[in-house]
Amino acid sequence: MHPALWISKTGLDAQQTNVSVISNNLANASTVGYKKSRAVFEDLLYQTINQPGGRSSQNTNMPSGLMIGAGAKVVATQKNHDQGNVQTTDNAFDLMVDGRGFFEILMPDGTTAYTRNGQFGLNDEGTIVTPGAGYPLQPEIQVPEDAQSFTVGEDGEVSVRLPGQTDNQVIGQITITDFVNPSGLEPRGQNLYLETGASGAPQNGIASENGLGAIRQGSLETSNVNVTEELVNLIEAQRVYEMNSKVISTVDQMLTFATQQL
Repeated sequence: MHPALWISKTGLDAQQTNVSVISNNLANASTVGYKKSRAVFEDLLYQTINQPGGRSSQNTNMPSGLMIGAGAKVVATQKNHDQGNVQTTDNAFDLMVDGRGFFEILMPDGTTAYTRNGQFGLNDEGTIVTPGAGYPLQPEIQVPEDAQSFTVGEDGEVSVRLPGQTDNQVIGQITITDFVNPSGLEPRGQNLYLETGASGAPQNGIASENGLGAIRQGSLETSNVNVTEELVNLIEAQRVYEMNSKVISTVDQMLTFATQQL
């Protein structure tokens, strides 16, 4: 069978994956704290017919070789952790990390997850939790039922105003966690990431200190997806897919001609 058929088949598979990555970015263009992904391509093994630098005679070497590639594949999807834009909400429980770092979330199985989505709320016990599944923020912050105001400083210090008091009372401290390689975190859905061997160990600290981002109350970080850029990438992926399909069609015509003429 003609090798171009299999080479083009790998190109079709790779572009199908690429389109899936782009479509996921576009689907999450309005997801708070979402970080866009990109497909990473790699060429496959080569069939070496003539080795570069091989001897062509007693006194000469080949300046280049003859090697035929086997196609391409997607080897990774890489997260881009650039800062998203600021969306002001004036909701006291909306928090944003301005800079590096993640909020720490406690999962039901006792493990820890991390998020850039600061759309927090309160559960029936007054604990600050994530909006969807209600996972508690770590360290756990419990807001008194009779609190008249809720304030979070840039360093993550949480204070409330209680009835009959003139000064705010500190009730906790929100910390920020960073990683050497945030792109190595494993996205698991629900705007959450998990630590992996590629991300490095979590480095926990006070917001706005030692290179960590500051916490902005009443603001959210929007998705860093650029819709125009993703549409351009989608057009490019579509055209590459069509060209690989054209190669298959051309090889089919060549084989048809050969079988009819011989």
